[in-house]
Amino acid sequence: MKTFTNFKAPWARICFLILSALGVSVAPLQAEVRLPRILSDGMVIQRGESASIWGWADEKEAVKVTFRGEIYEATADDEGRWTVEIDPKEPGGPFELKVEGDNQIVLGDVLVGDVWLTSGQSNMEITMERVKERFPDEIANSANPMLRYYKVPTTYDFKAPQEDLQGGAWIEAEPGSILDFSAIGYFFAKAIEAEKGVPVGIINSSVGGSRIQCWLSEEMLADYPEALAEGRLWRDDDLIKQTEESNAKIYSDWDGRAQSEDLGLHGEMPWYEPALNDEDWATMTLPTFWDEGGLEPMNGVVWFRKTFSVPAELEGKSAMLYLGTIVDADETYLNGVKVGNITYRYPPRRYEVPEGLLKAGENVITIRAFSQSGRGSFTKDKPFDLVSGDTSLDLRGEWKYKVGAVLYERPGTVFIRWKPMGLYNAMIAPLLPLELKGVLWYQGESNAAEPEGYRELLETLVTGWRSEWQKKLPVIWAQLPNYMETETEPVESNWARLRDEQRLALELEKSGMAVAIDAGEWNDIHPLDKKTVADRLALEARRVAYGESDLVSSGPLIRSAQRKGKVVSLSFDFVGEGLVSRSGELAGFAIAGEDRDFVWAKARIEDGKVKVWNKKVKSPKWVRYAWANNPDEANLYNAVGLPASPFEVEVD
Repeated sequence: MKTFTNFKAPWARICFLILSALGVSVAPLQAEVRLPRILSDGMVIQRGESASIWGWADEKEAVKVTFRGEIYEATADDEGRWTVEIDPKEPGGPFELKVEGDNQIVLGDVLVGDVWLTSGQSNMEITMERVKERFPDEIANSANPMLRYYKVPTTYDFKAPQEDLQGGAWIEAEPGSILDFSAIGYFFAKAIEAEKGVPVGIINSSVGGSRIQCWLSEEMLADYPEALAEGRLWRDDDLIKQTEESNAKIYSDWDGRAQSEDLGLHGEMPWYEPALNDEDWATMTLPTFWDEGGLEPMNGVVWFRKTFSVPAELEGKSAMLYLGTIVDADETYLNGVKVGNITYRYPPRRYEVPEGLLKAGENVITIRAFSQSGRGSFTKDKPFDLVSGDTSLDLRGEWKYKVGAVLYERPGTVFIRWKPMGLYNAMIAPLLPLELKGVLWYQGESNAAEPEGYRELLETLVTGWRSEWQKKLPVIWAQLPNYMETETEPVESNWARLRDEQRLALELEKSGMAVAIDAGEWNDIHPLDKKTVADRLALEARRVAYGESDLVSSGPLIRSAQRKGKVVSLSFDFVGEGLVSRSGELAGFAIAGEDRDFVWAKARIEDGKVKVWNKKVKSPKWVRYAWANNPDEANLYNAVGLPASPFEVEVD
């Protein structure tokens, strides 16, 4: 049986003791029996031999839990904490779970199945709403009472592990709720439920931009003194308050200057008005970086306008305006009416045009764009059009522009939630009594600037969480996808190095990894194809967590490299029925001698292995594959269609 020690006495008992100590006469106080928020209507209980039901009550209060015809009893301890271990029995539901003390709690619509914790940063957090236009049929056909989802609210605590979550509720998969599901979580749950035929619950505890250190406990950070000290620093409430005030001032000062100094807002006519005379404005071909389009490097506000023609049949109809992503922020108008705004760079601009706004003939789109730091841009190779029904109007090409305000580079702000241990204490610790089937992890982007040592950090997280859960939980992670522009020559790459660190961590027992170097987008750190990654995570889950040992669940993983003359022979695991090239000759291999001066290598598949060579490298010592931020030339797969993991290997 698990034991837990981080529960505090109920407030009612504390008040009673204080008042008694002060000599105040009070009637005995009773604390109502209470459950943690994660144990609530619509929940999924992990199938298996036992599952914990826990909560709080008055000291020594008798508590009775009834589930599926069985009664379990407990007595609250001196701190008001109680727990019982129930027998979930076979998967199914819905069931009712009743908890009785001095009061009664009845949970309805409870299922028994498999519970998976998903964690990491934004690519795990991103919801189905973000990818809805890529997967419209999935949204429309998402109704499935066997799939449940719980989003842990984003919060932090640096002082101690917390006993309960700040909020949240279980929701069922259906078209009305599915947009709130984590996209990775939904597609993973759907794949597992389809394969195993049991209810699946996803608990998503992830925070965009978070480093792995945020998800480690104080004890887990013992070997990382700098990170530990940084986390402890934020136990100071005054420091948090001062930082929040400083952050707010940085934003308000910059935004205030943008508002007060923008010529586009303070002339005779606002620059978003269709009647504005823009004949003296310069022109730029969009989408592009502003400085590549003729504008001097700057931070501030730039207005962009485009006059375009709408066919008569679209007059008055609703539409969608797609503008890709804009660095950093924007306010967008159509025919003088504001149709949307987004305050940071990453979300796609998808603005609804209401009925009655479009008119036949000339229409004017105006974008008030903000560059707060770095290079302003309209991201290339993103949707850039207006769509109504089956008609799409391409908005690429010549736009007019004019600078509204030249400002300063906005100073960086401090994201307190990204500090070490804060997320663990507030968003993981309250879940520790919960029985899980396993953990999915998708994180690394925020650690890519310093990739060396990520393997050890990931191993620390896995072993630390397993210790806290007192169970060797299966843990499966997504390797970083392809991202950024491609390179024509072999290069050093932090993203490639971090991918290799993720690969090396597979030496952990009951671990798995989904390779995603063919599922990313060069111009988006948040690629939309979450289904491919989730399906590969589910394949690895079937092997690691469900015991399908004969399943080819991964792409080829490098096992060894042996040299014979100038040729290196590479052997792989997870080959299945054989190695294949997805397209043409094998590509993406580089080779080097002792000097580590990498050059492209020829490669071919022979006798179940890959032979690589370059005639100029007489004594090969190192081989790399897919070693780039965006290794789009990499084409080694196995016969079931799963891509090989990037790697660097020393030659024997």
